Amino acid sequence: MFGIMKPQSIDWLVVGLGNPGKKYEGTRHNAGFMAADALAVRLNITVDRLKFHALIGDGMCGEKRIILAKPQTFMNLSGQAVDEIMRFYKIPPERLLVMCDDISLEPGRLRIRRKGSHGGQNGMRNIIDMVESSDFCRIKLGIGAKPRPEYSLADWVLSHFTAGELKEMEQSAKNAAEAAEMIVNGNTDKAMNLFNS
Repeated sequence: MFGIMKPQSIDWLVVGLGNPGKKYEGTRHNAGFMAADALAVRLNITVDRLKFHALIGDGMCGEKRIILAKPQTFMNLSGQAVDEIMRFYKIPPERLLVMCDDISLEPGRLRIRRKGSHGGQNGMRNIIDMVESSDFCRIKLGIGAKPRPEYSLADWVLSHFTAGELKEMEQSAKNAAEAAEMIVNGNTDKAMNLFNS
């Protein structure tokens, strides 16, 4: 296991978005945390150090050394942690990968983008504002649309997955982790071809 390295020695920052605390475990908005956890298992990285307003760990992803982070600021201020880490390790936006939930996709589906807008996702909106760029890769994990137009979006994204959906999400998180490994190692097209739906 690697300790925190010198700023210039980190190749990529990979971030999973969610809300901290037991209360939010298994909620739709924490799909990014689920993907980060799956990547941590896949790469044998322990994400347990509280620094830069995030839980972080570091290790190897193929030939690349990465920081894997789960911001602890709550979703809407995710950019604070991301910006601090990027500044400290001098990581440019093109070597940032963010994994987050997306209500426009059904549970179990992924969408990989090289860059783009925040799409109404407040964590992503805050990251774009803080790092002053939208030119970074993202993996969106479907969490399903709210069931009725009048249903509160805030209540929906903080609701828990059904047992069936949770099974879909566990596989989706594993797929996102595999896609993240490909992206970090320069195989974004392959990841998009395999997992975009």
